[in-house]
Amino acid sequence: MTAPASGARRLARLMPLLPSLPARWHRFSVRRTLLALVLPVMLAAVGVELALTWGTALQAANSAYDRSLLGAIKAIENNVSTETGGLSVEMPYRLLEFFELTASGQVYFRVSTEDGLVEIGNAGLPLPAQPLKSGVPRFIDAEYFGEPVRVGAWARELDPERPGRRMIIQVAESTNSRNAFSRALLIQAMWRDLLTVSVVAGTLALVIGWALRPLDRLRREVEARADDDLSPVDETQVPADAAPLVRAINHHLARQRELIDGRRRFVDDASHQLRTPLATLATMVGYARREHDPARIAEALEALKGQIDDTVRRTNQMLALARADTAPVVMAPLALDRLADRCARESWPLAREQGIDLGFDCGQADIVVLGHEGQLREALLNLLHNALRYTPRGGQVTLQVGIAGPMAVIRVVDDGPGIPADERPRAGERFFRGSNVDLPGSGLGLAIVRAIVRRHLGDMDVSAARLDADGLERGTTVTLRLPLSPASEIPEPLKAG
Repeated sequence: MTAPASGARRLARLMPLLPSLPARWHRFSVRRTLLALVLPVMLAAVGVELALTWGTALQAANSAYDRSLLGAIKAIENNVSTETGGLSVEMPYRLLEFFELTASGQVYFRVSTEDGLVEIGNAGLPLPAQPLKSGVPRFIDAEYFGEPVRVGAWARELDPERPGRRMIIQVAESTNSRNAFSRALLIQAMWRDLLTVSVVAGTLALVIGWALRPLDRLRREVEARADDDLSPVDETQVPADAAPLVRAINHHLARQRELIDGRRRFVDDASHQLRTPLATLATMVGYARREHDPARIAEALEALKGQIDDTVRRTNQMLALARADTAPVVMAPLALDRLADRCARESWPLAREQGIDLGFDCGQADIVVLGHEGQLREALLNLLHNALRYTPRGGQVTLQVGIAGPMAVIRVVDDGPGIPADERPRAGERFFRGSNVDLPGSGLGLAIVRAIVRRHLGDMDVSAARLDADGLERGTTVTLRLPLSPASEIPEPLKAG
């Protein structure tokens, strides 16, 4: 029997990779994953921030430049005269020239009556869609001969002494200057945001690398371990987020240690248990070869056959125990009462040969558990074989199946010599046999049963069968408890019975 691959080496191979990840994630990296998730969010935030910055810049530019438009309107208003009964304007040309320089484009003006009968300046400058209120400036974006312009409009009474007639003053400028101002603000904000993103991404990468250094130290520690070193990994030296992973690895290592120790003990015990029968077989063969009396030779061969049968059974039991400990098990819902009935029927020939009354008692039908039929059958047959072997001729053995709460219960009750009370806790240990038993055996029957029941998440209990008239314990009761299968997992044929 070969020892399993080293758990430490498997752990070292598994550390760089997280288990159960799809194949496309074979180069999974926390650093790359976080950056891939954070950077798009940051860039989206930068895009939103730039859009808001553009709107804010336009609003600030309009606010600043509109004050200049309003100043030009006020200057024109101060140069409007209505003393002659008409409308005359003495244009402040120096102011308009200066205004054109600051606007970096063409400047237009228009002074007219509200009815449009009198109009001075650039005709056709667009007016706001809503009526103007006297003394309240209104600014709009419009087009004038295909050029985008910003228009400021102002309305006031033409003659305060004769209300009803109003004068409208409009000044418009090209939007090139304010757009250039807004673009400059936007470019500055963009460079500032890109610098922020770069600094944050670099800092995040450095912080993640620093945070992952304990895992790198753990990887180097595991890689440096000896092949047979399955001691637990120190989880206090890793971040709290990685502690569950380290605990799971330690749990896996503990199971590997237990498995290796169990196999080592099994090999040691098996070699000890097989050495004596094989030596006995060699002695018997030598004795038979030296004998010349046919009767003694026949007697030796009969003893030899019995010893071979015992060795074969002992070997089969040890192999069954090894399978019960390590063989993969596929669980499926099965009817435990039917399985127990079949096992009882298979054991009837041995019961008749031993002169024992073998009974089967099932208190309830359709007892369904989640288990492996082959292994549970082997456990029940081992229980029945042990009980029939150690029960004296004329005794009774009863196989009982029932339900107790959420568990299915199997009991094998016999009239045998029983197991002393102080030795019952050891029942189920490998190669253990009661001190009051003188029949040959390997002490593996109950060990096989216990291993199978544990793999089915159940338990085994050994107790006395009854008390006699003197208050002494007699016989043995072996009780197995297995979890019942949930109703949702029971196939329709089993539900139908």
